[in-house]
Amino acid sequence: MNDWTDPPGDHRAGQDPRRVPPPSLLAPPPSTRTAPLPGMASPAAPGRYDGSVHARGRRGGGSRNPRRRAGKGRRFVRTAAVLSSVLLLAGAGTYVWADTRLNQEVDLGALSNRVPPGEGTNYLVVGSDSREGLSQQDRKELNTGSAEGRRTDSVILLHTGAKGTTMLSLPRDSWVTLPPYVDPDTGRSYRATPNKLNAAFSLGGPDLLVRTVERNTGVRIDHYAEIGFAGFVGVVDAVGGVDLCLEKAVRDKDSGANLPAGCQTLDGAEALAFVRQRKQEAQGDLGRTRNQQRFLAALARKAVTPKTLADPSKSFPTLRAGLDTLIVDEGTELPDLMSLFEALRKAASGGGRQLNVPVADPNLRTSKGSAVRWDDRRARALFEALREDRPPG
Repeated sequence: MNDWTDPPGDHRAGQDPRRVPPPSLLAPPPSTRTAPLPGMASPAAPGRYDGSVHARGRRGGGSRNPRRRAGKGRRFVRTAAVLSSVLLLAGAGTYVWADTRLNQEVDLGALSNRVPPGEGTNYLVVGSDSREGLSQQDRKELNTGSAEGRRTDSVILLHTGAKGTTMLSLPRDSWVTLPPYVDPDTGRSYRATPNKLNAAFSLGGPDLLVRTVERNTGVRIDHYAEIGFAGFVGVVDAVGGVDLCLEKAVRDKDSGANLPAGCQTLDGAEALAFVRQRKQEAQGDLGRTRNQQRFLAALARKAVTPKTLADPSKSFPTLRAGLDTLIVDEGTELPDLMSLFEALRKAASGGGRQLNVPVADPNLRTSKGSAVRWDDRRARALFEALREDRPPG
């Protein structure tokens, strides 16, 4: 299918309009100053493609014909100007294309009874088990099952501010209090009740999940970002796989993980199985959150390598794969996503902190099955530090 589009502007009658290359051939806008999305090419340095080149021939050593020197100089100036214009147009095209693909379906502004804002910026990053974008064959090969709807596979509270970046994993089996809510399907109202964190997402979607996190942490969520199975697999495959070293073999029938010990490159399917497995982890859900943080660190390092960024065959598919199943809030624009990825990259590469919420009981027996009970005193101190943009003690 031909994706090429006509550029704006008038066309002469009887002639075909000029054609603008599809976004797959374009680079990001040079004006972008924030960190790139996974796989997005780095912004051009200021002045790098400046077309104001003097068309003066060099004194001595150049052509003896002044007209020839002037002709070469004029051609060089014209070539530089054309290249500069193409780069600017290409970058703008990619930026507009990516911006229009953002699925801004979460309205944080409509939520009620929220906690007051704190210092810094807080992102709620959710990996969901949404099967959207996967065929039946894909589901079989990825061991995702056939369940419809969305549930959380990972929940990360990412804080960034003047005092640094903190990536805090919240186990999906955390025993928390769900705030009062209305079932979106039946319209039935429910009072505040204890349940697992994952239940908030399955019962009330992103809205109830955000309200639940805020109620139990006291941390105001500024931006929401969620990616499904298909997007995760696509991003990993687009960067050419992610290198990971395992101290022991990983075998898990439920997730489909079957990885030998040692260093290896995980493709999208293998990576998904690795971050989903928890049966062989001594600490269950807590072990899984550590694996997720570890893998995100490896993915972030791979996505920002010059080899990935400079290769359009990797950088654009990475961007496209990430956007295909990405869901964000209405206030999130591309610069916010770039800031989010930069914060993840910093935290994952040693420039920030990677933490799990303090836990008192990883196997709390409840009416909803085994759950994770937080250590109230230490957890409150941690959340207070995030609200005040202080390094966690």
